[in-house]
Amino acid sequence: MASSPTPSAQSTPVSPESGARADALREALATRVVVADGAMGTMLQAQDPTLEDFQNLEGCNEVLNVTRPDIVRSVHEEYFAVGVDCVETNTFGANLAALGEYDIPERVFELSEAGARIAREVADEYTGKTGQQRWVLGSMGPGTKLPTLGHAPYTALRDAYQQNAEGMIAGGADALLVETTQDLLQTKAAILGARRALDATGANLPVICSVTVETTGTMLLGSEIGAALTALEPLGIDMIGLNCATGPAEMSEHLRYLARHSRVPISCMPNAGLPVLGKDAPTTP
Repeated sequence: MASSPTPSAQSTPVSPESGARADALREALATRVVVADGAMGTMLQAQDPTLEDFQNLEGCNEVLNVTRPDIVRSVHEEYFAVGVDCVETNTFGANLAALGEYDIPERVFELSEAGARIAREVADEYTGKTGQQRWVLGSMGPGTKLPTLGHAPYTALRDAYQQNAEGMIAGGADALLVETTQDLLQTKAAILGARRALDATGANLPVICSVTVETTGTMLLGSEIGAALTALEPLGIDMIGLNCATGPAEMSEHLRYLARHSRVPISCMPNAGLPVLGKDAPTTP
């Protein structure tokens, strides 16, 4: 899977304002509950983007960062309007595996930068209007390839995650969020890609890692939460937590473990509920 050269992150200097925002976010994470947003994809789809909006790449939400920034912006605005501290960028699929399925892996940096820039603009507007500091979390999703199972080379995934992170740093993200991870080797690729991007750009942003524990009680490939903490904490993450797959009740045991054993702050972003399948039934409770 070949990819074209991406713009150099070195060409985008990190502003003093970026460092100040990151320091303020670290302080907030250490001293209070910081509230982030919720769903992105369903809210984008609710606005019924056309196939042309997707540049004929139906379902590739990250393309909307370029073709329909107004739609993406409106999602961020809705969340900030109800008072959240942070929004996630529309970059969950801006990685080698996901964009590779649309045959556009060379657009990782472009779509990542565009997604972060939209969120940054909205966050700054709401900070100015309300006086409440608003932050942007750069979303780094798991993709569709699990390196532990040999779906893709670890180094290729890591290097593309670096492009993903460099794009979001250039666009103005305040933290890098490695989320919804199911394979510890893929998680490591994303975290180390993020750390390489921070080194390359000279940025000093928090790196947050959020794993997904299934209803079986383990990650998709069988790792328990204790194994995840042991493997990931030494990589220099600023926060660890859980998201996706289950609701709050199913996460409580794993969060209790993290609360007792993690040396860094913890995060939690459960689903609103578990899917309900059935004739004419809604997909969520």
